[in-house]
Amino acid sequence: MFEVRDLFQWDRFITPTIIKVFYWLVIVLIVLSGLSGIFAGLSSMAVSPFSGFITILLNVAGVLVGILFSRIAAESILIVFRINEHLGAIRDQGATRP
Repeated sequence: MFEVRDLFQWDRFITPTIIKVFYWLVIVLIVLSGLSGIFAGLSSMAVSPFSGFITILLNVAGVLVGILFSRIAAESILIVFRINEHLGAIRDQGATRP
């Protein structure tokens, strides 16, 4: 878990812990933005039903794509940190051999 003293020490990375919080914040923002677009599509359906329907479909698709890409970005960052941990373990393993 993340502790305040980790901010002042360089033995452990805090980004893998914090990236999960940022991921969920991004998800909330994507969903709120999608809901805003869906409500805008519903209000534009009064003027033009077809364009309102297309707006709603595009916003739903945008929410799904946004969630997918934010997950890919978060996993990419976490993979880089995992690679670093594995390389450190390999380096430590090689240092203990005679």
